[in-house]
Amino acid sequence: MSARAAVARPRHAARAAGLLGALAVLALIAVVSIAVGAKQMPLDEVWHGLFHYAGTPSDVVVRDLRVPRTLLGMMVGLGLGLSGAVMQALTRNPLAEPGILGVNAGAAAAVVSAISFFGAGSLSEFVWWAFLGAAVVSVVVYVLGGSRSATPVRLALAGTAASAALVGYINAVQLMDSKALDKLRFWTVGSLASANMDTVRQVAPFLLAGAVLALSLGRPLNAMALGDDSARALGANLTRTRIGAMLAITLLCGAATAACGPIVFIGLMIPHLVRVFTGPDMRWVLAYSAVLSPVLLLGADVVGRVVTRPAELQVGVVTALIGGPVFICLVRRKRMAQL
Repeated sequence: MSARAAVARPRHAARAAGLLGALAVLALIAVVSIAVGAKQMPLDEVWHGLFHYAGTPSDVVVRDLRVPRTLLGMMVGLGLGLSGAVMQALTRNPLAEPGILGVNAGAAAAVVSAISFFGAGSLSEFVWWAFLGAAVVSVVVYVLGGSRSATPVRLALAGTAASAALVGYINAVQLMDSKALDKLRFWTVGSLASANMDTVRQVAPFLLAGAVLALSLGRPLNAMALGDDSARALGANLTRTRIGAMLAITLLCGAATAACGPIVFIGLMIPHLVRVFTGPDMRWVLAYSAVLSPVLLLGADVVGRVVTRPAELQVGVVTALIGGPVFICLVRRKRMAQL
C-alpha cells in the first residue's frame, strides 16, 4: 500500500463517519421540528398525532401542519445548500450563493409578475415561472460578471446589483397591486408556514432531479477547480459540466423559491463550514451540504416559531439575521480580501 493510500483511508473513514453523524443530527432536528412549535404540546400528543391519528385538533397540528412543514424544510434546505456549493465551484467564487448572485430574487420577481400580470395562483404555476426567472438571472449575472473571464468580485457586484433592482421591482409591483401584496407579503420574506403535502409532492420531483444532477457533478467540478486547461487534460467536458451545473442550480433554486419564497445565506454558510472538515473535494462538500443545510433551515424555523410565541418569525428573517454577520466575517477574512 502506498503512503498516499495509507493517509487517505483514515481520512475517508473520518469523512464517512462525520456524514453519518450529520444524518443523525438531521433526524434529531426533524423530530424537534415536529415536536416544537408556536403551540406548546405534550410529547404524548405529538406521538398520538403521528401514529394514532384521530382527527383531534392536536393531531391535525402534528400530521397536517408540522410534518409537511418539516418535510418541505428538509427539501428546500437541501436544494439551497447544494445549489450554493455548485455555484461556488462553478464560478470559483467563495461568495457565490443563490441569494447573493440574484438567482432567488430572479425567481421571486418572475413569480410576482406571474401573480400580478398573468393571474397565476397555484404552486404548479409558480414553479415554472420561478425556473424561468432563476435561469434568466443566472445567465445575466454570469454575462455581466465577464462570462469566462469573470472574477469573484465582479460576479458578486453583478449579483448584488441584479438583486437590488429585482427587489425594487418586486416592491413596486406589490405596492401597485393590492391583491398581489396580500398573496406575497409572507412568501417574499421566505416562509415554511403555509407548507402542506400538496406543496411537498409538487416540488419533490424537481428538487430530486436537481439534487441527483448536482451530486453527479462532484468529480468534474473537482477537475475544473484546477483550471480549464488542467480539467481538459483530465478528461472533463467543461461545456457539459457548466450546462449541467446551471441546470441543477435552476432546478434547485426555482423549486425551493416557488415553494416558500426567497431564503438567503443557506447556500453561502453551509459549504464554507463544510470545507473546514472535508477540504476542497466537491464530492464530500456536496454530500455534507445536502445534509447540513436542512439542519440549519429547520433549526432556524424552530427558533422563529419559539422566540415570538404565539406568533411566528419567518424562517427567511431568521436566516438573514444569522447570515448577515457570517457574510461580513467571510468578506473580512484575509484570504477573501485578496481575491
